[in-house]
Amino acid sequence: MATFISFIIIFGLLVLAHELGHYLLGKKNGITVTEFFIGMGPTLFSFTKGGTKFSLKLFPIGGACLFEGETGNTFEKEDNRPAADGSKSLDEERAPEISEGSFLKASVGARFSTILAGPVFNFLLAYLIGLIIIGNAGIDLPIIMNITPGGQAEAAGLMPGDVIKKINNEKINVFRQILFISHTSRGETLRVTYERDGILDTAVITPVYSEEFGRYLLGINAGQYTKTGSLSVFRNAYYEVKFGMTSTLKSLRMLVQGRLTKDDVAGPVGMATIVGETFEAAKPHGTSVVLLSMLNIAMILSVNLGIINLLPLPALDGGRLVFIIIEMIRGKPIAPEKEGLVHLAGMIALMVLMVFILFNDISRLFS
Repeated sequence: MATFISFIIIFGLLVLAHELGHYLLGKKNGITVTEFFIGMGPTLFSFTKGGTKFSLKLFPIGGACLFEGETGNTFEKEDNRPAADGSKSLDEERAPEISEGSFLKASVGARFSTILAGPVFNFLLAYLIGLIIIGNAGIDLPIIMNITPGGQAEAAGLMPGDVIKKINNEKINVFRQILFISHTSRGETLRVTYERDGILDTAVITPVYSEEFGRYLLGINAGQYTKTGSLSVFRNAYYEVKFGMTSTLKSLRMLVQGRLTKDDVAGPVGMATIVGETFEAAKPHGTSVVLLSMLNIAMILSVNLGIINLLPLPALDGGRLVFIIIEMIRGKPIAPEKEGLVHLAGMIALMVLMVFILFNDISRLFS
């Protein structure tokens, strides 16, 4: 039960932050918000305030912030939106049909910022969580604490106390970067730049696959988890969010390249499993460790949610931003019914993908 509640709180917090971004920027830009809800499916309870219906739904996945006219249902065939160059609508006679608060009545800049605000709020939430984690637990600095005897790192001349500065051309800020790079290297040779006694040196290391752990290893066992000064907390929280962004983007690229499989992708059930395993592992160490572990998962998932939503795919925020950018370039919007069909097709494809991921998550539970 505690695991389930933890998952609900984490996922609900991420969705709330995302939709709140859309809501606040939409209201600031004078766009009417018709409904704001968290969850999917039947409504558990709701209330209306300021013309907006706020709802909590049964299934704890997803949510939405719906704007008046966002789907283009205020139009038939003509398009009455103001063009990106500021010129009048394509059918002036029908313009009165659009209320002042309609999403499609708003300027291109207002619409762009309103859509972009959802992912941005996820990144801001991740940064705030990072501040809490680092302020309480510190950061895992890329300082070698232990070397596997006879391992690749030892053979390359690395020693405890060495500070890893770069791997290939990537600057290393947190120890988890080293683990991520080694795990995803697929045995590719890595050029490691490190500092020892103030002197920079370079080692060439080829990670070796471990049957025991099921991944590639460098032979570096642990980094140094250290609390830092009050001002450096802000910088280190940025490093945490940056690592989350780069690792997510690299994982997506590897998925497209076929270097990751379906078993490397997790949906809500898979995420709930991860939350449960982390909760059980942290529980013997006390409440504070449990809370920090849950916050760490929330930070990573918030970054993931922000980046996934920025992908230029129909039905996602990124796909909607693509249409607005096209409007900026061509000086007039694409007909709303055409845009709506594209997003509808994208939503159907997204639902099919979600069903596949759900089935894959459940299959892993019984494998």
